Parts: sequence; structure tokens; C-alpha cells
Amino acid sequence: MSNFWKRTITGLSMVFILLAAIYFSGWVFAVIFLLITILGLWEFYGLISSETCHPQKYYGIFAGILLYLATVVVHLAPWWLNLAGQPWFVFIPFIVPIPLFFISFIIEIYRDRPNPLANVATTTLGFLYIALPLSLLIYFNRPDVLHFLGMPVILVGYFAFTWIYDTAAYLYGRQFGKHKFFERISPKKTWEGTIAGAVVTLAVAFGLHLLVRDLPLTDWLALACIVIFFGTHGDLAESLLKRSLNIKDSGTILPGHGGILDRFDTMLISAPFVFLYFFFQHPI
Repeated sequence: MSNFWKRTITGLSMVFILLAAIYFSGWVFAVIFLLITILGLWEFYGLISSETCHPQKYYGIFAGILLYLATVVVHLAPWWLNLAGQPWFVFIPFIVPIPLFFISFIIEIYRDRPNPLANVATTTLGFLYIALPLSLLIYFNRPDVLHFLGMPVILVGYFAFTWIYDTAAYLYGRQFGKHKFFERISPKKTWEGTIAGAVVTLAVAFGLHLLVRDLPLTDWLALACIVIFFGTHGDLAESLLKRSLNIKDSGTILPGHGGILDRFDTMLISAPFVFLYFFFQHPI
């Protein structure tokens, strides 16, 4: 089977699983992305571990899980703490990393490994780069957000834009791409594919506004633009990481796509900006 068909089958399977999880239960969705977070952290720490860099793998994964679960508690089960509605409550996921960061320094004191600063830095980078962005998706899957046909509008729209942009850019660039977009980091990306992906994504934003008018057109377009700009740079950032490590894919768990980081790289950079936009511009 060619890589194209492997990529297609894997992509469609993931779309089906995630949409089914979103539709049936916010808790199922949370569990699936907790597993994705754990696998992504395991993959990340495995990639950067070397003779000169020894991240605190198990602590980093534990910290990522703790950060993710804090977000789940805040947005899916706020009654546990009886603090829902407090203006600062939503920022708990941003506060949790602070003590986790300083604990990594304490742990490093007792490890006796070379390059302690690099070890602490890469450990912290792992749960901030992977766990925090993925955990923020829970914010858009709360029971009180805008729903259409039983599904949270912004979360489904975000996934749709991410998948459509990636697919359109890949297909058009594969067939008609001639001018390299960022050859130093990602030789296969082209301007033709990037522009085609952006045009298709913006067109879909207009279409979704006609379907779901409860969300203003400006918000649909803002969501699409965030995905286009920050999603592209998320892809480039992950490519930069792989190029610095001299590897092609971050893993092999997803046929046709590579690893977890290869598939969710656009979300790792774009998700925080989607969260910030809707929290400040149009609180939900």
C-alpha cells in the first residue's frame, strides 16, 4: 500500500474516532486526548534524549498528566472545587506549570547527570509544548459552549479547519507545488500548497457561518486565520525540531503520518491562540 493511501486511511480513521468521541461524551474525548498527550510526551522525551541531554522523562510525563487533569477538572467537573464562575478559575491550567517547573530543578539536584540546565529546560519544554496546548482543547468541549447538532461548534470547527488546511495544502502542493515555502526547514512545503490550503480554509469558514449563524462570521474567519498562520508555524517548528535531530518522522505509531508529534504539530502552536482569542474576544 502506498504512503498516500496509508495517510488517507489513518487520517479518516482519526477523524471518525475524534468526532464520535466529541459527539457522545466530553469525558471520552478527554480520555482520548490524555492518551495522545502521554504518547506525545513519551515520543518527545525519547527523541531528545542523548548522551548530552537527559530530560526527566517520567517526571515530565507525570507533570503533563497533572497539567492535563487540572484542565479537565476546571472545565468538565468544576463542581468538585465549587469555584465555577470565578474570573480567575479558567487560568488554573496556566498556573499549574509554575510549581511543576521549579520542582524539576529540585529533582535535577539529586540526579547527578551532565548538563543539568539542558535537562531541566527540555523537561519543562515537554509538558509546556505538548500537554498545555492539548489540554486547552477541553475548554471548547464544555457542556455550556455553543453546540450545533449536539456537537461543540468551535471545537469541531477548529478540527475541521486544521484537517482541511493540512489536506488541501498537501494535495495541491503535491500536484502543483513548484516554489519552496521554507526549504531550509521543510523542503516539501510549497507556496502553492500553502496558499491553496489557506483559500480553501477561508472558503469553508464562510460556509460554516451560513450553516451556524450563532457564531459571528468574524469569529469563523479569526479561527480560520489562527489555524492558517499558527498552524503553519506549528508544523515548521516540529520540522525544525526533527531537522535538528536529523530524523524524518517523530515516530511510527500512525501509518502514513509518522508519530503523534507529526500529526498534532499544528495544534501544539495554534491551540493556545485559539483559546486566547475566544476567551478575551468572545467568552464562552
